[in-house]
Amino acid sequence: MALLIRNLQRAVPFSRARLRRDCQALRQILGLARFDLGLICVDDQRMRALNRRYRRQQADTDVLSFPFHQDLRAGDVPKPLYQDEYNLGDIFLGVEYIYRQSQAHGQDFYSVLTVTTLHGICHLLGYRHSTETEWKQMFERESNTLQLFNRLTGASLQPLTQNNF
Repeated sequence: MALLIRNLQRAVPFSRARLRRDCQALRQILGLARFDLGLICVDDQRMRALNRRYRRQQADTDVLSFPFHQDLRAGDVPKPLYQDEYNLGDIFLGVEYIYRQSQAHGQDFYSVLTVTTLHGICHLLGYRHSTETEWKQMFERESNTLQLFNRLTGASLQPLTQNNF
């Protein structure tokens, strides 16, 4: 179904076409091509406001996910009853933050943007990383998906998820 990409920031110029191509490949690999998905690219100021409002955090962040289907178990693909429920939700990408992080770690911006998008999609599918068990489960899903993505595209992407335990 539809992939909507909105660029609401001007801090970092980038190609939405590349993000679209990579996101379409991720959706195909994950078996989610039939679902609508919104990607909204924002700057630090807007991301801080969203993070403060929805997570009560006063900090910049790279990604916030707002699932259409609530209470999915990690890895479950939604099973919509009606056509208008074929929606995964929306992912807000902190493009300015992602750019800064990629520069600080000597990484390709588009690669980090793609991996961050996958991380957001995993959150839409019920994955969390609040405990070590949840982190391992999410890391495994991201790793497996990126292995398939790399074979398909010739890329060499790795998960960004850090183990904080």
